[in-house]
Parts: sequence; C-alpha cells; structure tokens
Amino acid sequence: MANTYDEYELLVGKIRSAGLNLELIKDRLKQQAIETPSWGYANSGTRFQVFPWPGAAVTTRQKLDDAAMVHKMTGIAPSVALHIPWDVPEDGDYVGMRQYAEAQGVRLGAINPNVFQEQEYMLGSIANPDPAVQQKALEHMIECCEILEKTGSDVLSLWFADGTNYAGQDNLRARKGRVEENLRKLMPHLPAGARALIEYKFFEPGFYSTDIPDWGTSYLFSLKLGDQAQVLIDLGHHPLGANIEQIVAFLLDEGKMGGFHFNNHRYADDDLMVGSVNPFELFLIYTSIVEALGSGDALAAQTAANIAFMIDQSHNIEGKVAPMIHSVLNCQEAYAKALLVPWEALGQAQREGRVLEAHQILVDTFRTDVRPLLRQVREEMGVPVDPVQAYRDSGYEARIAADRGLHTSSGGYQ
Repeated sequence: MANTYDEYELLVGKIRSAGLNLELIKDRLKQQAIETPSWGYANSGTRFQVFPWPGAAVTTRQKLDDAAMVHKMTGIAPSVALHIPWDVPEDGDYVGMRQYAEAQGVRLGAINPNVFQEQEYMLGSIANPDPAVQQKALEHMIECCEILEKTGSDVLSLWFADGTNYAGQDNLRARKGRVEENLRKLMPHLPAGARALIEYKFFEPGFYSTDIPDWGTSYLFSLKLGDQAQVLIDLGHHPLGANIEQIVAFLLDEGKMGGFHFNNHRYADDDLMVGSVNPFELFLIYTSIVEALGSGDALAAQTAANIAFMIDQSHNIEGKVAPMIHSVLNCQEAYAKALLVPWEALGQAQREGRVLEAHQILVDTFRTDVRPLLRQVREEMGVPVDPVQAYRDSGYEARIAADRGLHTSSGGYQ
C-alpha cells in the first residue's frame, strides 16, 4: 500500500515538532540489519511432532536462497547465521559457500557450534564430568573459530545445554569451574576482531540446574574472558515477567551487550515470532539501545552500535519464509518507534519526577503509527513498500514447494 501524502506529512510534522532529525532517523532505519538463521528456513517442530512444510529448505544452499529472498523483500536482512554441523559443506569448502551466499546477495554471519545433540553430551559438554567429552566439545568450538575465518564471520555464538536434572547429580561448583576453564582455553583461538557471545537460559533441558542460567552468569564469564567476550540475550530464555530492557541497559552501560536472539515467548522458550506476544517489550528493548546511541557515553554508544541482531525462532505451523519476513518487519517497526522517542521531553519529565507524564511519553510513542515512515524508507531503498504482499505476489512460495517438495529432514550443504 502506497503512502497517502497526508499520512506521511502528518507524521513528519510530529517528528519535527519533537525536535527530532527526520533524515537521521531515515538513515538509521536504512542501516538496520537483522540476521536470519539458516535453521529457521528448515523443518522444525515441537517435542511431540515435526510438521513438514512444502518447500522447506533441506540444503544449506536452499536456506541461503530463502534468506536472500527475505533480504530482497525487506532490505534489512543482509546476513545468515550458520549452525555447525547442520551447515557443514560436504566438500569442506566454506569459501565456496561464502561465495555462493554473496552471489545471492547475502553474507555469512554468526557461527553457532552445536554441543548438545550427540550422545556423549547427555551429561553436558564443557561442564561434563568426563574430561574426554569436555575436550570433544572444546575441539568443536575451536573448529568453529577456524570456520569464522573461512566464512568472513566475526561472531561465535555460544549456547550450552549443560545442566543437571537432580540434586546431587553433580558438584555444582565443579561444573562452574569446568565451564570457565574450557571457555578460557577457547578464547585464544578466536580470530582477531571476532567476538564470543555467551548465551544463557534459565532452564531446559536440565530441570534442576542450568550451568549458565542467567545474564549475570554470562556477564561474569565475559568479564573474566576479556574484551572479546560479551553477553547474548535470547528473549525467550527468561522467567516470565523478567525485565529484559533493564538487562539490556545494564549490559550496555558495562560494554558487555553483545547480541540478541530475537523471538517471543508466552510460557517458556516458545520461540514464537518476535513481537507477536509482547510488542511493547520489543519497543522498550530498542528504546534502551537508541538511548545509549545518543547518550554521549562513549562506551555505551559504541557497544550499542556493535550489537549483533539475529532472529532465532521455530516456525512449526506457519511456514518458513513468510514468518521470517514478518519477524524482520516487527523489528523494523519497533526500531522506528524507538527512534521517535522525544528524548528531551522525556528526560525533563524524568528529572522533575513527573512519573505519569514520563510513562505517557513512552506509551504515546509506542502507539505512533510508523507505517507511513517505513513505506517511505523502503521506497527510497528500492525495496517493496509492502514486503509481505510483494512476497505473496512473487510466486516464490509456490515455486519452492514445487521444486523442493515435502521432506521430513533438513540440513546439509549441497
């Protein structure tokens, strides 16, 4: 749907009356980048069943094709995260994979080691009581550091399923020591300029204890590991009611806010589409980031400018490519609203203790219809003004369903 003159001009007037720079806002929206995950284009499921989707990607090349389509529709999804070994090239040619991605108009992004899907990891990976299992996990992560250099990537995304199910199953202090020791061994293998982002999860698959259960634990490890280590926040990895935007603000202030895995949850780690359950939370997260960018605090601003934004969702019943487009657009809308916060008015209300007025300023900004602004930005970027409708009209969904068929498996570079 094209803009009407009145819709856009009314919004422009509101932006300027708030003392905001329209061109700067548009520039930041054009520079926004949301990484999509290779595995998000493949079949996935619940603990009970996988429901295959016609045309779901089976090979990594197909995943890269789908990611390129999302970027073509949105203009702000230029990179694709890989999961190893799900995306290992059959011939070991990561340079060729990189060249293929770039030929499709995207680049390879974060490398995600998998240290949770093999039989040896039943009692954990780097926290496992067996030194041989720890070594196996460490060697795999070191291999992923080498893959970073081959793919031109600069983020190693670390999540560990390590934990216990029963009190007394293992020595908790010893497990902490094993995690720290193996992370210390890993860091010298990280390429110069690359970052290790340490993810956390408060429960699952271990239901008594998780070895990296919260942001404080990730933060502590990242402090001990040095400047190349930061915290990765998965929006679904928190207890219900956790104030994620406050966590973001704290980590920005400490220079340890490294990246996001965007999704949404209703009950636990549901991996629903980001912004689908709690769009206000997503807006507030972006508000914390935008505030840091303009704060004048060099550390917070630099940290905010280098955040790695990535989708990490499980599309079980809603398709693959279309929900990824929706997710990217939800992030775009939240960011646009955060860029419209009238910081001078908000700061004055905060300093003067006008509680309800300060709150209302944020709520009013969240309620702003930014779609006219986003349509204008997309038009200037040369991408579809309505990405979802453009995707429907493209025929891509029908083509991949016909070409790829219905498969129950996924993974592998062909």
